[in-house]
Amino acid sequence: MPEISRRTIIQAAAAAPALSLAAALPAAASAAPLTISADGITLAAESDGSIVIRDTADRIRLTHFMIKDSVLGQQRTFGGVPSLVTVDGQQAIQVDYVMSASAQAVTVRGIFTVAARRAKLRWEVSGSATLTPTGYMFARSVLAPTAPERYVPATRWTRDPRGGVPYEVNDGALYQETWSDTQAYFRLAETTVGFTNATWIHAPAAADGATEAELVLGAMRPAAANALGAGKPLSVDVWSDQPFGLYDSGAQMTLKAQVVNGAAVQRPVTLTWWARDFDGRKTCGGTLTRTLAPGAVWDEAFTVRGAPQGIVFTEVTAVSGSDEAFARTNLATLKSHAYQAEGRFGIANYTWMLVPGKAAVGQLLRKIGVKSVRIAYDGAPGLSPAELDALGIPHNVQLGGVIFNGAPAQIAAWADEKSAIARASGARCFEVANELNQPWMSGQKAAEYVRDGLKPIYDRLNGSGIKLMNCGLGGMDVNWTANFHKAGGWPMIDVFAFHPGRGNFTPDYAPPPSEWQQGENGTYWNFLGALREARRTVDLHGGGKELWLTEAYACTRPNRWWNDNHRQAAENVLLTLALAVSEGVDGVNWYQPHDSTIHHPQEADPDNPEYHFGLTNRDTSVKAALLAFATATRTLEGAAFLRWMTFADPDVKGLLFDTFAIVWTRKDGYILNADHGPGQWYPHKEAWADTWPTKTQITLAAQGASVRVVDCIGRETSIPVKGGKARLTLDGAPRIYYGLR
Repeated sequence: MPEISRRTIIQAAAAAPALSLAAALPAAASAAPLTISADGITLAAESDGSIVIRDTADRIRLTHFMIKDSVLGQQRTFGGVPSLVTVDGQQAIQVDYVMSASAQAVTVRGIFTVAARRAKLRWEVSGSATLTPTGYMFARSVLAPTAPERYVPATRWTRDPRGGVPYEVNDGALYQETWSDTQAYFRLAETTVGFTNATWIHAPAAADGATEAELVLGAMRPAAANALGAGKPLSVDVWSDQPFGLYDSGAQMTLKAQVVNGAAVQRPVTLTWWARDFDGRKTCGGTLTRTLAPGAVWDEAFTVRGAPQGIVFTEVTAVSGSDEAFARTNLATLKSHAYQAEGRFGIANYTWMLVPGKAAVGQLLRKIGVKSVRIAYDGAPGLSPAELDALGIPHNVQLGGVIFNGAPAQIAAWADEKSAIARASGARCFEVANELNQPWMSGQKAAEYVRDGLKPIYDRLNGSGIKLMNCGLGGMDVNWTANFHKAGGWPMIDVFAFHPGRGNFTPDYAPPPSEWQQGENGTYWNFLGALREARRTVDLHGGGKELWLTEAYACTRPNRWWNDNHRQAAENVLLTLALAVSEGVDGVNWYQPHDSTIHHPQEADPDNPEYHFGLTNRDTSVKAALLAFATATRTLEGAAFLRWMTFADPDVKGLLFDTFAIVWTRKDGYILNADHGPGQWYPHKEAWADTWPTKTQITLAAQGASVRVVDCIGRETSIPVKGGKARLTLDGAPRIYYGLR
């Protein structure tokens, strides 16, 4: 067959009428499918234009392509004429598709090529000036899979040339197909998973008007498939088979790594790895070298020593020539603990990212002392009420959609629906809407909220046993609360709820409301000052109302001065929950169990703070903050707060409870990352780096032979007691002390 260049074919297609296009192309073979092959993959074009992808067995059939046009609407292909052509010196399969009678002006052509373990799929569309490339899709049929298709967002680790901590960025999207002996991955630069269904994969066109996807075939992890599909010369992935990378106390932990050579030639690859503890000590590591063929995958597993309780931060780097790739994950150990039946600490939004599965997520919640879930009802994301009941975890609902100034029938229908959901869910509390006090401190819509939202729900649920909460306020909005009380809302609620957001201030920073500054980075977003004002408000208005923080935070958005680094977050989780108990809070729901958002689960967005509120990372490995949450719940559960401690040095701070004390200093001030510049960017320190330069030694009265010290992530040490005194070394990190008097 004579060689036909891609440029010649495209020019011929543009000049030929749609119905006579096949006449300008080589005739398709009738006796057998046309095939092209590379190592580990074969594409076979059948006479109707379908493409069968196989290795040792038929795996996937590509059948149709769908266009979207603002005039013609959605139009799909009906078969096609396959042929063998040459594209950039490589044999390829071309399919000239047949369109319906109503779309004869549109030309759709498929070009399919192969390389080791992967195929490049390209669909070119032309002939209409009103095409909508964002709506294109292709149809696939997966042959005898052993598991449902799975959408996997692809990410990669990167370093900012200015410094700071590494972080993940989005790097495409994958649809994973699974058989008992292998996998396949459709890799696209972008897709909207909500548009994809059992027949069609959403595959928008690029700027040139063509849709491209890669199909990677082989037993490998998604990160390796993404690298091969994207043509990256080298990639590395790290993980643990233990859910959340969380092990029992003292366990030997396993770090797994997978390297793939995406280059077109065989070459040596050097793999270097390390693990560091919370103090920055390198606990283990090493270097290995292996020669990899094109597309080859290299798997390794490393043993990491586990502490009685603690966290290790790991990194694996692969290097070949000038190519380098790296990845990180965390491993941790957590002691077992028998929690009491009741507790005040919970999770807010959401338990919806059920990776690696519902059972694992449920057990994690129990293991860290979650005694409340803010949102649970049948049909909601996450664990259902029945599943939470089986775990012994009480649950609430938060439902919104208040129809301000709506017709009476509309408001009644809304209230009927939401009240029915709350009753059916078995909720203890119903938080009626969320953060409706915007703009903050404006006082707007408080009266309308009471009239159109709270009162209709109150009328339906009063006496039901379900406690009513106001919409959780964004910050302690004193102006909205005053208008809410004036409008008669206070007697209708059983619980006053608010969200004490916090910027680059320590949790014990407590300016009075008269000093709060508004704005995205204003002091309005402080914790203790807001909490004390909420406590004052509840006590002032009376009625025996409970006080709940239905969202509490320690955002770890990377390299932003307004947000915590991972070490600061862990310290601030412990202090936040301790301060909440000191102010008599009845419930705290931490926002949220994992990084990412409900609409983009397990994607990455380093610039969006909403992605970084979790107790686990995007890959679901635990943050130091998760250990701090567990340390706080175990320490504070059932504890009785006695008083703030006083010291000769006013910069030394302490909370005294019935069996322990939490002590720290503010020698380095209440402002975190205070040396930041005018922009948002700030080079965060690594999680194992101490952020407190000033160390202060004090001597306190103590009893027994030693004082037991527990840091924010639950690691224990001791201080000897001599002559009834113990010498403590303090800084800005809160620590728990047993044995002081």
